[in-house]
Amino acid sequence: MYDKSELGKDTPAVLNEIEKGAIRRFAESLGDYNPIYYDEKYAQSVGLRGIVAPPTFPFTFQLGADLRERLNVPAQSLLHAETQLEYERPIFAGDKLWVSSRLIEFSEKRSPTGKFFLVVIEDEGKAEDGKRIYSIKNTYIIRGVKSGRPGAT
Repeated sequence: MYDKSELGKDTPAVLNEIEKGAIRRFAESLGDYNPIYYDEKYAQSVGLRGIVAPPTFPFTFQLGADLRERLNVPAQSLLHAETQLEYERPIFAGDKLWVSSRLIEFSEKRSPTGKFFLVVIEDEGKAEDGKRIYSIKNTYIIRGVKSGRPGAT
């Protein structure tokens, strides 16, 4: 059952150290061979501080807890609806980012086929000085709601 006390609370922050090799392997897995992901001299020649991570790289980061699991919803009832990424600056090899998550919305909605819940979880990465580097907002739909609670059938 959903616990409203989780709304707005941050999970414990986890340190993620960004390594060149991890960036390279991630870019290769995407089939993206842009030299800004591999070649430090090239990245610097185009005005970057060094090797930069692809925009979706934060999906590989360790989090303090998985808020989707904390919602206690069966996986077959959870649909990913949307992702929004916001960056204050690129993520570079050598960065050390503290990453945490928070549940920012949990609301009941109605549709012609019945009731469902809309859940928004925000992951945030901060530099060691506390400045926000990025945030990712993931919106999920919890379907199959019949008895008034998520995942109930």
